[in-house]
Amino acid sequence: MKTRSLLPLAAFWLAASTAGAAPAAGAGAVRNCHLPGVTATLRCVGIDVPLDHAKPTGPKLKLHVTIAPAHRQGVRGDPLFVLAGGPGEAGSDVAPLLGTAFSRVRATRDIVFIDQRGTGRSGKLDCKSKPEHERMSEDQLEAELLACIAAAKVPFGAYTTEAAARDLELVRQALGYRTVNVFGGSYGTRLGQAYARLYPSSVRSLVLDGVAAPDQVIPAGARDGQAALDKMFAQCAQDAGCSKAFPKLRAEFDGLVAKLEAAPLKLSLPDPRTAQPAEYTMTAARFLGTVHGILYSPADARRLPFLIHNAAQGQWRPFVARQNLAGDFGGEGHIATLLHFAVVCAEDVPRMTPELLAADAGKLTKTLADKMPALCKSMNVPAVPYKEPSRIEAPALLLSGALDPVTPPRRAERAASYMARAQHVVVDNVGHGVSQLGCAPRLLRAFLDKPQDKLDASCLKQIPPPTFQLGSAGPQP
Repeated sequence: MKTRSLLPLAAFWLAASTAGAAPAAGAGAVRNCHLPGVTATLRCVGIDVPLDHAKPTGPKLKLHVTIAPAHRQGVRGDPLFVLAGGPGEAGSDVAPLLGTAFSRVRATRDIVFIDQRGTGRSGKLDCKSKPEHERMSEDQLEAELLACIAAAKVPFGAYTTEAAARDLELVRQALGYRTVNVFGGSYGTRLGQAYARLYPSSVRSLVLDGVAAPDQVIPAGARDGQAALDKMFAQCAQDAGCSKAFPKLRAEFDGLVAKLEAAPLKLSLPDPRTAQPAEYTMTAARFLGTVHGILYSPADARRLPFLIHNAAQGQWRPFVARQNLAGDFGGEGHIATLLHFAVVCAEDVPRMTPELLAADAGKLTKTLADKMPALCKSMNVPAVPYKEPSRIEAPALLLSGALDPVTPPRRAERAASYMARAQHVVVDNVGHGVSQLGCAPRLLRAFLDKPQDKLDASCLKQIPPPTFQLGSAGPQP
């Protein structure tokens, strides 16, 4: 993509800042750029950060930062820094949120998307998937991953959450902002909290959507996933159409799991790309992993009864088609697989005690949790010791979906216990991610304008529950 240089970085951004922060060394020139899913011209810059923050003059990494300037320049000098999820998702991957979650905020504030080290355009640590990925056995997939890890000549120990948080401070300095507001989604809420603790004077406020608790162990999510699945079953039983169409839904689900746990199922189905006959192997791990992924979105979850019932009747095409939507792991917008493992293996797996796993009741994520310790050995990253979280003084807005299978409200409540001024909003008919829905974009603007004020979030109660899909034609009208 052809770009052109603009004004030098410091001069350009200091004009929009209320601060007089000196620009950091290592910041390149701002240039016009475009990102997938965003029609407007944005501004991009590369910022050099140390690979090891303990050695500031040592080897460097170049972070990619995307700025969507405020529509009204000079109104607000404190931007919104956007931290994506995963770990492994890049800020540039979620830039389309400009048209939804951040549509109101951008009127008066710059929106700054940061590609965390090892993601997106900041040296993405990834494994390329093969076209036949969906048809590989689990042993083959694991061998592919191990080969990718072995081939990567990367110091994975440098890619921790703390290192990424220290990068954020260098980005703030390079762009000349005195203080920033931080938006984090999912894993981005962990990174946002880490940044606020390391640099309290730099953070004006926090908006955390799908909140990870400081002590949360990412792979140990079976209890939360099971709770979301149980809610879906209960809602189907209470819905006249769903209960009539699928009166034995829970029994059908349990029967499928038992059958797949006993032995993988061989399926012959048309290849989704070529329509040619292809052989698939459905295992319990793939089945449960797909169900867990579907539960992230309530609209998607309302298709589950139809998918489960058809699979129980031997009609696997709808389920496999939905599974294949998440089947490509090497696409440009997909999470950085090796960065994900670098973070989780260093920060989460060392805390996966037998007691924690025994208390993590449920099956949806158990297979992955059981495999993680062995996979992490090949990553060879030093464990990051867990520290008791310090108190966050900045005002914080915490958003939770009551149907979230990975960061349910109980996780946000735990995070809020370490915050001096936290407002926690729970939305009934929402799963993993609130900010794009209903009146949430307006509430984000209201909170950022006056983070010290009590927010009236009653309008979020107007978000209706999606309807269930009862047949091949799609959800009920």
